[in-house]
Amino acid sequence: MSIPKIHESEYRFCLIMWEHEPVTAVELVKLCQEQLGWKRTTTYTVIKRLGERGVLKNENGIIISLVSKDDAQAFEIDELVEKKFEGSLPAFIAAFTKHQEMSEKELDEIQNMIDRIRKGESK
Repeated sequence: MSIPKIHESEYRFCLIMWEHEPVTAVELVKLCQEQLGWKRTTTYTVIKRLGERGVLKNENGIIISLVSKDDAQAFEIDELVEKKFEGSLPAFIAAFTKHQEMSEKELDEIQNMIDRIRKGESK
């Protein structure tokens, strides 16, 4: 499945949508005004654009996502690794961890992910 590009301001909108879906367009307008400072017309424009690109569906004023948060994030990471790190996941991880302090808990979580992948488990 091809994931449509979600631009930064659209992504902030999607975070609100994902948190509240299914949500009415009226409620999204209110939430976007409160959290993003958007006018009603801006929210409706974003709903229309994301609907045209297949990110969400607006059915009788009820908004639901067609692209999950996990899928959108995975697509962005894949694109970042491909563009900036020549497709090398180890290079990405090395760059990411070079200037990051990581707690023992975070290191344990990462090790658990690696162990599950080696065992053939998906999550």
